[in-house]
Amino acid sequence: MAWVEERAGVRGTRFIGLYRDPDGAKRSAGTFSSRREAARAANREEQKVLAGSWHDTTLGEIAFRDYIENEWLPNKHLEITTRAAYTSYLNKQFYPAFGNQPLNKISPSLVQDWVSKAHREGLSPRSIKKYHVLLSSIFRRAVRDRVLVHNPCDHTELPKVITKKSRTLTPDEFNGLIRAVPDRYRLMVETFIETGMRWGELIALRPRHINFLRRSLTVEETIVETSKKHSPTGERFIVKPYPKDNEPRTFGVRQDWLDAIAERIKNEGLEPDDLLFATRLGTPISRNSFRTHVWLPAVKASGVDFNVRIHDLRHAHASWLLAGGSDLKSVMDRMGHAQIQTTQKYLHSLPDADDKNLNALDRITRRSHTERA
Repeated sequence: MAWVEERAGVRGTRFIGLYRDPDGAKRSAGTFSSRREAARAANREEQKVLAGSWHDTTLGEIAFRDYIENEWLPNKHLEITTRAAYTSYLNKQFYPAFGNQPLNKISPSLVQDWVSKAHREGLSPRSIKKYHVLLSSIFRRAVRDRVLVHNPCDHTELPKVITKKSRTLTPDEFNGLIRAVPDRYRLMVETFIETGMRWGELIALRPRHINFLRRSLTVEETIVETSKKHSPTGERFIVKPYPKDNEPRTFGVRQDWLDAIAERIKNEGLEPDDLLFATRLGTPISRNSFRTHVWLPAVKASGVDFNVRIHDLRHAHASWLLAGGSDLKSVMDRMGHAQIQTTQKYLHSLPDADDKNLNALDRITRRSHTERA
């Protein structure tokens, strides 16, 4: 029960309102000139304790950086690459802006100031939104931990993200590109377009993952590339059982591709557990190294007039399947998408998609005119 204690001082008697916090520790509700004011303040705090809404304001005095490194990050279950990305975002954006600030001093206005400054300095709206999501998740955890009462990221005004329609590589453009790829890597690039696999899945592909009799391929491993300082084992490449969706997936492949793979296995003398596509030492291929020394020169030499990433071959694979008449569900399963909405974005993404629509409209209207005649 709340109570009041008297304190004599040079200015007369002062009254301190006291109560017990949820842990039973004695807390002060403030010092007042009258007993009644002190009692009211103590009772208000006690009611908050009883209602479960009481908040220890001293917890919010922890510095932003200390809270992240001692509380938030240690309790996050993150993939190695995700943890490395978060660390990079924090070092580049948030520690310079908020690092030594007490959490309870970071107001919505300060967050808005960071957004405005980042936008002025040329950070894209899409990147600002991505960073803001991370920042908001940090404060949301602090609210859940009762370190803060409110999330200062709530209601932040973010710059508008304008979605640009991206081009999809056509079969003719791919044929020009593949001719520019060095022979050693040509089958590897063809495998991207043949299977739609992610980079980490493809460089983890081994002969044992291919069933030549059933003409199928099973994706059951992925290789994550990270810096050694972020690796728990100190290794640059980490093999993980099961890919992104945590469940192996099996899909069909064409006979021509199987024949090419069988020839590669024979010529290279590969064992079932060897990597199908690897460096000359048999180690995983670095994505950045491949991009710099193989991919970018090939794109430039091919004459393709827009920026094409390696990952865009996965997009092209899905788009070609859908343009050719495959159904959404089968493409979703083949790609390993968790939601069909992800697969839907590849519908009508080829340059001639609208021409097909107009041709279909032409056919149906001509049929209608013929019937009326």
